Amino acid sequence: MFRLLLFLSLFPIAIALAARWWFGIRVLASIGNQSCRCNLERWFPSPGDEAVIHRAENTAEEFGRELRTKALAEWAERDPKAAKSREGTRRFGMAVPPLSGIIVIFAVLVGKIPIMGAFAILIAATAVSAMFGLLTLPQELSAISKTARRIREDRSFPAGDDGDAVVRCAVAHAWDQALPPILRWVHRS
Repeated sequence: MFRLLLFLSLFPIAIALAARWWFGIRVLASIGNQSCRCNLERWFPSPGDEAVIHRAENTAEEFGRELRTKALAEWAERDPKAAKSREGTRRFGMAVPPLSGIIVIFAVLVGKIPIMGAFAILIAATAVSAMFGLLTLPQELSAISKTARRIREDRSFPAGDDGDAVVRCAVAHAWDQALPPILRWVHRS
C-alpha cells in the first residue's frame, strides 16, 4: 500500500517540478538578467516600499518581482476573498509537508508505521501541497495579467521589449513560488 502511495505521489511532484522549471526557472535564467529601463514617473513603488530613491534601470527579474508584488497587492484590494484564498493555499503548502514530517517521525519512533510508510506519507503530503499550489496559480496569473496590461497602457517601460521581459519575469516568479518551499529547496536552480 505504501509503495502505491509513493508511486502515485511521485507523478504529481515530477509534473510540478517540470512546470516550475519550464515556466519559471528557465524563463528567469534566459531573460532575467536583461537590463530594463522604466519611466519613474509612471512606475509606482511596491506596496510598503519606503525608499526615497528608486532605480530607473534594473534587471527584468527585479522589475518582474516588483510587478508581481504590485499585482498581488492590487488583487487583494480588488478581490480580497480570492486573494486570501490563494494566500491560504500558499500557507498550506508551506506548513503541511514539515508538519507531516514531524508526525511521521513520531509515528516511526513509536512503531506505528514502517520507515517506508513514513517516507510515502511525507511525499504524498508534499504532492498534495504542490498540486494545490498549481491549481490556484491561474488566479494569480490573471492578477499579474491585469496589472501588466495597465503598465503597458501607461508605457511604464518606453521600450516594448523591456516591458515584455518584465511581464514574463513576473509570471516566471509566480510559477517559481507556486510550489511548497520543500520542493523549491530540493529543486534549486
